[in-house]
Amino acid sequence: MELKNKIAVVTGVSKGIGLELVKLLLEKEVIVAGWGRTEPELVHPNFHFFTCDVSQEESVENAFRSTTQKLGTDIRILVNNAGFGVAGPTETFSTADWKAMFDTNVHGIFYTTKRLIPGMKKADEGHILNVASIAGLNGVNQFAGYVGTKHAVRGISHSLYMELRDFGIKVSTIYPGSIQTNFFDDIEGMQAHENMMRPVDVATTMLQTLETHPNYFVADVECRPLRPRGKK
Repeated sequence: MELKNKIAVVTGVSKGIGLELVKLLLEKEVIVAGWGRTEPELVHPNFHFFTCDVSQEESVENAFRSTTQKLGTDIRILVNNAGFGVAGPTETFSTADWKAMFDTNVHGIFYTTKRLIPGMKKADEGHILNVASIAGLNGVNQFAGYVGTKHAVRGISHSLYMELRDFGIKVSTIYPGSIQTNFFDDIEGMQAHENMMRPVDVATTMLQTLETHPNYFVADVECRPLRPRGKK
């Protein structure tokens, strides 16, 4: 897709991959609607922030209405990036945390995507990019709930691309390994370090996925740090 002057919605833009992708899109002259709970420190004429908690459908509806009122309905790109994880043994795991992960990581994709599909169908062009995780491909000890959400993202994405491909809409999924982001801030015993991937590198791969030829579709991208424990 030729990105210049296209309108994109990116969720989870306050930090990490989402913020890095927004910066790259702005360099490509994309008009970006950033949806998030916290506004990033980013000032650019083509960046428009809209407060949104993707776990709440009413919040998504309000952000969608505000976005289309300001930028119009011809939105060609949606990046479902918002998500979080909580770790712990299942028998003592918080039910509230379990449900919150599904509300954000899974239901949030439904709330955003259903609203943007009609405009993409009308344009006969669109790209939905869902951020999963290596946890969407494998099991992870102490992460049953989070892994469950990311496996759901994979299944939703694969079904959506079959549903939408004949309407000129691509649905891609990226599965990053460990990244130097705030993801680990609330996970006891784990912290981000320099041997993890840089958010800008993952965002660059996402940008390249969006820039593909209209008839060339990348379904899945798996990316990992080469030396997660550093040099031996």
